[in-house]
Amino acid sequence: MAVLSLTDEQVVQLVKQLPPQSKQRVLADLTSERDQWWQTAAREGEQDMRRLAAARGLDWDAMSEAEREPFVDDLLHGS
Repeated sequence: MAVLSLTDEQVVQLVKQLPPQSKQRVLADLTSERDQWWQTAAREGEQDMRRLAAARGLDWDAMSEAEREPFVDDLLHGS
């Protein structure tokens, strides 16, 4: 099977030429892919927060939102 190499702009122009129903399918497929990525990133981020809290003797799941905020702020801006 031959592989066709296109620039991003060429792909966009090709999608713009599609009929409305086909454009909607492309958008739905891309949106689904983005949503899957976002769910994975959020899940991994939460696992990272649990690990970082545990390394400091804290239980991320037992922490309230009020306790989590300064913890995250310290991670981002602290020493």
